[in-house]
Amino acid sequence: MNNNSDEIVTKSISKGKIGRSMNINFVVRNESGGDWENVVVGIEEQDFTMSKPDAIDGDYVFPFEITENTFKTTTLGTVQAGKEKNASLTARVRADLSEGYYSVPIAIYSKSGDSRQAIAYGEVLIWVTKPGANDKDNDPDRQISFTLGEGQATPYGDYPNVMDFAINMRNSGISEARDVTASMVLSKDSNEFPFAINEGNYDRKYEKIAAGETVSMPYSFAIRSDAYTGYYPLKFEITYRETATGDLQKIEEEFWVHVKNKEKEDASKDFNENDRTKARLVVDSFETIPKDIVAGENFQLILRMKNASSSIGASNILFSLESEKVSDSAVFTTASGSSSVVVNSLGAGEVTELKIDMQSKAGIDQRSYALNIKETYDSPEFKNASETVSIDIPLKQIARLNTGTIEVMPSSMEVGNESNIMFPINNTGRVILYNVTVAFQADSIVPIDTYVGNIKPGETGNVDVMVTGAAATTDDGKVKILITYEDENGIQQEPIEKELNLYVTEPMDYSDMDMDAGNFDDTVDQEPAGIQKYLKFIIPAAAVLAVAAITVVVVKKKKKKASQEEDVDDEIS
Repeated sequence: MNNNSDEIVTKSISKGKIGRSMNINFVVRNESGGDWENVVVGIEEQDFTMSKPDAIDGDYVFPFEITENTFKTTTLGTVQAGKEKNASLTARVRADLSEGYYSVPIAIYSKSGDSRQAIAYGEVLIWVTKPGANDKDNDPDRQISFTLGEGQATPYGDYPNVMDFAINMRNSGISEARDVTASMVLSKDSNEFPFAINEGNYDRKYEKIAAGETVSMPYSFAIRSDAYTGYYPLKFEITYRETATGDLQKIEEEFWVHVKNKEKEDASKDFNENDRTKARLVVDSFETIPKDIVAGENFQLILRMKNASSSIGASNILFSLESEKVSDSAVFTTASGSSSVVVNSLGAGEVTELKIDMQSKAGIDQRSYALNIKETYDSPEFKNASETVSIDIPLKQIARLNTGTIEVMPSSMEVGNESNIMFPINNTGRVILYNVTVAFQADSIVPIDTYVGNIKPGETGNVDVMVTGAAATTDDGKVKILITYEDENGIQQEPIEKELNLYVTEPMDYSDMDMDAGNFDDTVDQEPAGIQKYLKFIIPAAAVLAVAAITVVVVKKKKKKASQEEDVDDEIS
């Protein structure tokens, strides 16, 4: 055991508010040369004298209220030699403290069952201040908030130029934010959102943002041709966690931009009669069969096109479909090869239904893709009119995951003991697995679940959990693993089942073992199950081997004594 702070490292000072809960963040570093197993950390329990803040120099002041939760430990699992793990504890700052720095005693333990062995001690320095009168946060336990565009001028863009700008986002709270995602809220309405939506995702993600830290979120947008000159608010939904394994929190913020394009027309000016000389063809409605399309599948598109004009008909109508492209390849193609449909005529207010067999492109991201419908038609006073309307067709991807090698250490344990289960979960699909949770169930263990978090495509989430034996195994030792996750809409999907082998036995009792006879004086009234049924062979065999070893030793001693007696006899004669 090292009574120093080499194993407890503070990379940034945790900040708290007097009378409020705060997070104490630090790093556990293993430089011992060997792995640490079953590691837990917590505030070191001592007989603290709750010294007043104005105590004389030299008196230690413990900065937190002492409750049943103050000294709760956090499980880190295995800390490999030469590696480090982040740790976070939570406690409420005393209301009678003065502003300033305070030290918090931290202990690292190796836990085995209900007992624990100290590995190292150290201290973490914290800084506490009084809550400000201008705090926007009315929740006394809320530690994190965000401010957009602090100290920035409003970005300005002029159509048709591309508008490049960055938004400063500062963590204006008092604690570090984890797993931060800033999502821009998009809209197809040019009156609400002035930019062309050329990407499926404008999220900006950050593993962590320290209190007071500012990050820059870069964006590049093309201004929409139908956007009017003016100021537009860009809305953001920001999600984060207060700790690495905490619940996901959400707040909303706005940031303004200035766009210059065409001026809004005066609604009071005289209407141009020529605008009425051509029909107006619009998409009345559409649907797909099937409703949910998986990328790479075929589907039928049913388009209902309407002549929205109240008095002008259209004839010689040509509808041509043109798909959005990804990597210079069309997302949607027609199954027949022709992307055009001809309709002879469409009277004022009439609707025609078009059925087109389509194919979707595989291997693309899950989002909506545009399908443009170019219209060429004649009206009585307007020949070869040309218009374009668009629809968005959502494509889905099937979530896929697999698990790596499942390590169980130990693979057999007694009732009341713990076993460490570790394995990776690999996201092999093209969609994010949200809020991944893993549950372990069996009659022989205490049911437990562990939160893994979000797993991005191509990335891996790691499971590291301790399970406790509850009852002796009476079956084949299978423990059920249930992996659940949510989709992008927050809907929990059907769990994926896996299995592992873990045997639990009753605590061993050697008091009835007859070492001389090499067996146990114990009878079994009923046929045991699982590993229990083999104990009657394993334990007597072990006892017989022990007796055999004792017999060999006794025989050797007797031979040695007889030899010595013979030597003495030889000397006497």
